[in-house]
Amino acid sequence: MKYLYIVGALGSIGTQTLDIVREAKDEFKVVGMAVGRNLELAKKLIEEFKPEIVCYREGKPELSYSPIEVFGDEGLEILSSYHKYDNEVFVNALVGISGLVPTVCAIKSGKTICLANKETLVVAGDLIKSLVKEYNVPLVPIDSEHSAILQCLQGEKHSEIERLLITASGGSFRNKTRDELKNVTVADALKHPNWSMGAKITIDSATMMNKGFEVIEAHYLFDMPYEKIEAVLHPESIVHSMVEYKDGTIKAELGTADMHTPISYALRYPSHNQKESEKLDIFGLDLHFRKLDFDRYPCLLFAYMTAKRGGIYYAVLNAANEAAVKLFLDGKIPFLKIEEIIYNEITNEEYSGIEYTLENIINVSKKIINDTLKKFGD
Repeated sequence: MKYLYIVGALGSIGTQTLDIVREAKDEFKVVGMAVGRNLELAKKLIEEFKPEIVCYREGKPELSYSPIEVFGDEGLEILSSYHKYDNEVFVNALVGISGLVPTVCAIKSGKTICLANKETLVVAGDLIKSLVKEYNVPLVPIDSEHSAILQCLQGEKHSEIERLLITASGGSFRNKTRDELKNVTVADALKHPNWSMGAKITIDSATMMNKGFEVIEAHYLFDMPYEKIEAVLHPESIVHSMVEYKDGTIKAELGTADMHTPISYALRYPSHNQKESEKLDIFGLDLHFRKLDFDRYPCLLFAYMTAKRGGIYYAVLNAANEAAVKLFLDGKIPFLKIEEIIYNEITNEEYSGIEYTLENIINVSKKIINDTLKKFGD
């Protein structure tokens, strides 16, 4: 039995994780859940899975039983630090910088980390890797791209890797020119052609910032230098990523565009013994791959630029993007303004002297997000 703590339980990854638990109650028991603002859905899922500890962001529903109830950011830390069983697994499905501290708490409490929260490694990859080593806990990716790479690396020597090839669908606007992006709407941006995801990650997919984040994550997850990590446009989203070896061979993981499979693989790592998605029909597949153009997708370039600076600038990149995407989703700025806001922050020298610590990562992130929202939100 594995004992699960799911933060971001009402989001896309969280609810799909609960789908898997629902069908495998002999394998998994939900001990903790952190839920958001949808109290009707929260009540339904809490009553169904009956966790011992629940964290609420806003308000709380009336329940038929009495779990431990905690609230807000402090409650997230309490839940993530809660420890009662052997074989505990922490599923981080939060969005944004709010996922960082809970990951740290979960590592320190000895839980296996199943990570869907990109920002944890993007802003604090060096610190997280150090903590994972210190507390000797597994760190398993949930993202389909990193799950694919993890699978392609099984049984292989790290020294024989030539490149990691991270595939990208191209997002909602992959067939539009730069000029056509000037007047796109939020509704247009949220229509992802392949995947069903939350609003922020769908916008990040459209700007290709999502792929930039995944390059940074891959650097930390697989100990690969940035010059050996490349994003590749693959509109069909059938090949979820690839690994090229020094002898010229390329290993790829193929599957349907369904997040249940990589979530299941993370929870059961390294097992493939449960079918969670529709079987891929390989006959008649028509697959295409193209190089990604930095002029078309400057946000991807921004990730590599940030990697060269390193340190606190990882947090600057993420915070600027987080604020800009929120402004776009709220109708405060046009789509292309997202890129401008990010570029202005990552080239701002005022952050260059700030030490790369957990406290500074959080403080700088909050300042940039708050200042940016205030500047453009009026």
